[in-house]
Amino acid sequence: MKRVLSRKAFQVMLIAANVLLAAWIARSYDFAFMEAARNVVFDQFQRLKPRVSQTLPVRIVDIDENSIRTVGQWPWPRSRIALLVDRLAELGAATIAFDMVFSEPDRTSPAQLIEELLAGGGEIDGELAAKLNGLADNDEIFAHSLESSPTVIGFFGTATPNTARPRNSAAFVLAGDDPKNSMVQMRGSIVSLPLLQEAAAGVATISLTGNRTSDAIRRVPLFLTDGTAIFPTLAMEALRVATGGSTYVLKTTSASGETSGGATGIVAAKVGDFVVPTSASGEIYLYYGYNEAADYISAELLLGPNYRDLAPLIEGHIVFVGTSAVGLSDLRITTLGETVPGVSLHSQLAKQILTGSFLQRPDWADGAEMAMAVAITLLMMAVLPYTGAFVSALFGALCSACVLALSWIAFDWHGILIEPLFAMLTGGAVYVVSITLTFAATERERRFVRSAFQRYLAPTLLKKLEAAPEQLVLGGELRDVSMMFLDIRNFTGISEKLGPTELVAFINQLFSPLSDIIQEHEGAIDKYIGDSIMAFWNAPMDVKDHQRKACISALEILDAVEKLNRDDAFGFNRNSIDIPEIRIGVGINSGVSCVGNMGSSNRFNYSVVGDTVNIASRIESETKNLGWPILVSAATASEVGDMAFLYVGSIFLKGKSHDVDLYALVGNEGYAASPEFERLKKQHDLMIKVRGSGNSADLARAIRQCTALAPERLKSLYGPLAQRNIGGSEAPELSI
Repeated sequence: MKRVLSRKAFQVMLIAANVLLAAWIARSYDFAFMEAARNVVFDQFQRLKPRVSQTLPVRIVDIDENSIRTVGQWPWPRSRIALLVDRLAELGAATIAFDMVFSEPDRTSPAQLIEELLAGGGEIDGELAAKLNGLADNDEIFAHSLESSPTVIGFFGTATPNTARPRNSAAFVLAGDDPKNSMVQMRGSIVSLPLLQEAAAGVATISLTGNRTSDAIRRVPLFLTDGTAIFPTLAMEALRVATGGSTYVLKTTSASGETSGGATGIVAAKVGDFVVPTSASGEIYLYYGYNEAADYISAELLLGPNYRDLAPLIEGHIVFVGTSAVGLSDLRITTLGETVPGVSLHSQLAKQILTGSFLQRPDWADGAEMAMAVAITLLMMAVLPYTGAFVSALFGALCSACVLALSWIAFDWHGILIEPLFAMLTGGAVYVVSITLTFAATERERRFVRSAFQRYLAPTLLKKLEAAPEQLVLGGELRDVSMMFLDIRNFTGISEKLGPTELVAFINQLFSPLSDIIQEHEGAIDKYIGDSIMAFWNAPMDVKDHQRKACISALEILDAVEKLNRDDAFGFNRNSIDIPEIRIGVGINSGVSCVGNMGSSNRFNYSVVGDTVNIASRIESETKNLGWPILVSAATASEVGDMAFLYVGSIFLKGKSHDVDLYALVGNEGYAASPEFERLKKQHDLMIKVRGSGNSADLARAIRQCTALAPERLKSLYGPLAQRNIGGSEAPELSI
C-alpha cells in the first residue's frame, strides 16, 4: 500500500510541476483571453461594490437631444458656445472643460460665409459684404469668452504621425528619472485652433486610448507623450485650473525606492493637493459609480432665459461640456454595464480624484497571483494522492474560495486588483489532469471488481470494494446496524392463484420499487428470501441517522404499496384475478451485529448475523397479530424520537432476560407534530395504562375513544387490541 501511495504521490507531483510550468509560460505571454478573464472578474467586483455615490462639485452640461431640437443642428455657431461659456462663468463655474476639439474655423462666421458663397460661384452685394466683414468673427468671440473664463479645451492624440501638437499649458516637475519611454505614446494629434488654444487656460487630451468604443472602458491614461512633451488628460487639467495650479509633479520608480527593472515608470501624479496613484504607464483604473441624472444639466437650459436659476448647481463646480445625443456618436460602456456619454468618463475620473477612491494593480500583482497558483498547486499535491475525486474537488473548491476571498478583500479593503482566476484555474488543471490519469490507471482494476461482484453485492458495497479491493477477504466486524425484515402477507394464497411466471413477475414488480426506496435512503439489500426482503443500514459504510432512514424507508414503502394497489399495478382487477389488496409487514430493530463477508473462500456473501437480526425477524412476524404493518423496537424508536410512534406492547424472546418493547410507526415528523396525533397519543397512552389495570369495561371504553380519534388508516390498529383484550381473551400483553 505504501508503494502504491508513494507512486501516486510522485505522479501527482510530476503533473503539478508540468501544469505550473505551462501556467508560468502562459502568464509570461499574457494572452488576450487571460486579460479578458481578468476584466470579467474586476468588472464583477465593481458591480458588487461600485464607487459610493457622493455629492461632489462636478457637473456635466449635456448637449442632448432636447438641446439639438431647441437650439438647432450641431455644430452650433461658436458665438452660441461662447454664450454658454459666458453664462457658466457668470454662474461661478470653477472650471469649464470641453470634451470636444475645435479643429476647424467656424463655417457660420461672416467671413467664412462670404468665402463659401464666392467659392460656389455666387455673387454678393458690395455693401452687404462690407457689413458682413464688419461683424465679429465667431471664433474670435469664442476665444474672448475662453480667455475671460477658467476654461479647458481638448485635443485628440493619434497613432498616425503628423506635426501638429497642442499647446503646453502647464509645467511638469519630475521626481525621479524621465518616464516618457514607459508612458502612453502619441505620434500625432488633432488640435483645436491656435487662437482658441492660446485663449484657454488649459489644453488637455480627451482621448480614451487603448479601448474600443464597443467595449467597456476600464483604464484611461492621465497623460500622453510624444516623446518630447507630456500632455494631461481632461479631468487632470480641469482640476489644475480649478485649483489655480500651474504645475504637475510626476513621481517615478527611481524616486520611490522601487526597482525599475531597466525602465522608469510613473508611480503617482500630483495636481494641487491631490495625489493620484498610477500604473507605470501613467494609466488609472476607472472606479465607476452609477450614472446619476442629477449630474447632468441640459445645455438648452443654460441658453434659455431662466439660466440664472441654475446658479446653485454651477457655482464652485468643475463643469464638463459634452454630448449625449445619439447622432453625435459619443456613447461608451462602463464596467457596470451602463451606456453613458463619453464626457461622463471624464466626470467619473474627476470624482475619483476628489474622493481618493482609487483602484490599483501594483507591479507585484503578477507575482502575487503566481504565488497563489503555486500555493494552491502544492495544497492539491498534498491532498490528491490520498483522497478520492470528490473529496479532492471539495478541497480544491475550498482553496479556490479562499483565493477568491483574498482577492475580494484586497479589492474591498484596499482597492487593489488581484486576479483569482489564474490560481483557481491552475489548481483546477492539476486536479483534472491528475484525476484523469489516475482514473485511467485504475479503471482496469475497477472493471475487474465490478464484473466479478456486481451480481452479488449492494451498490454501496460495490463502490467501497472498487475503491479498496483489499477488503475482499473473509471475516467480519461488529457494527451498530438497523435491520429491516419485510414480508408479503397471505403469500401462499396469492401463489395458489398465479402461475409460476405470473408469480415471479408479481414479486419483481413489487420488490423493485421497494428495493429502490431502501437504497435511496442508503440501505443495503442483504437478500431476497422468497416473499421477504432483508435489508440493513450502517454497513459496510457509516450511515448517519441510520435508525431514522430505516423508519423513513418503511413509511415510504407502505405508501408505495398503497399506490400500487390503487393503480392496479399488478393487474389483478384488470384480469379478474380474485386476489385482495397486497399487504405487507415490516419489522425494524437496531443494535450491534456482526457484519462481513461470510461463506467459503470460493463463494461468499456480505451479510449480517446476530440477535439484532433475529429480533427484527420476530418483530416483523408480530405484525400479523396487530392491525398495523410497521413495528419498531424500542432500540430504534428511542433514536428517532420526533416521529409518530405508538406503544403497542412487548414480545418475549426465549433466552432473553427481558421482553422487547414494540412501537407502531404510524407517521413522519410532520404527523407527529400535528394536534390530531397529540390527542390520539394522549388517549392511546391512557388506554395502555387502563389495559394494565385489567378492567375490561374501562379498556373497551378507552379503545373506542382511541378508535374515534384515529384517522381511517389507523383504525385497524385498535380492532385486534379490542378482540384480544375484550372479546373473551385476557392476554395482558403480546407474547411469542
